[in-house]
Amino acid sequence: MSRQKDNNKEKKKKNGGRLFFRILIIVVLAVFIGGTAYSVNARRLVRNAMPMPFGWGASVVLSGSMEPTLSVNDLVFVRAVNGEDVREGDVVVYQSGASRVIHRVTRILEDGKIVTRGDANNTEDEPIPAEDVKGRMVGKIPVVGAAVRFLQSPIGIILVIAGLILLINLSWKRERKEDDSELDEIKAEIRRLKALEEGKTEEKPEEQAAETEEKPGAPEEEKTEDEE
Repeated sequence: MSRQKDNNKEKKKKNGGRLFFRILIIVVLAVFIGGTAYSVNARRLVRNAMPMPFGWGASVVLSGSMEPTLSVNDLVFVRAVNGEDVREGDVVVYQSGASRVIHRVTRILEDGKIVTRGDANNTEDEPIPAEDVKGRMVGKIPVVGAAVRFLQSPIGIILVIAGLILLINLSWKRERKEDDSELDEIKAEIRRLKALEEGKTEEKPEEQAAETEEKPGAPEEEKTEDEE
């Protein structure tokens, strides 16, 4: 009985872990699909080169204009900022047409426009309106941008979705396999008990027959001395 309770407890623990894993995968899948759809719609429909939900965003460095501060494929984290709060020396991301630029602020003109320049460039960029600034850089992760760019590509999106679905499917298959194994063990136990019961049933007639053969007959009368 104790062993059965331990097995049931272990099974419930495994099932709980698998359920949590599946829910986590589904949440990640939903967030990935939702984020991808949001980003694509923002770029294509609203012409927003860098969507920033909740005031935060990320951008991948595509050129060496900010060397040595930033290198190609660095992943830059950006916090939304009002153009009026931008200061000289800030590294900002601004939108230029349908693309985004990551440069350092060198001057702020009297009319409020902002002048930027890449750290590796010799000339300044054309002044931009303060409202074109998407945000200020607050951190970076080197090289990771290459993976982000791949995941944002059509092939990367398909692979991520297929991989997450495959993980869920593998989890279901593993659970079914363990259930089938447990069912086979139960069937084997039932067959063993049935065979044992049949063996006992066959032994009973043999025992009865043996008892009948061994039963003594009527005792012979002993002759007395008188009869002799």
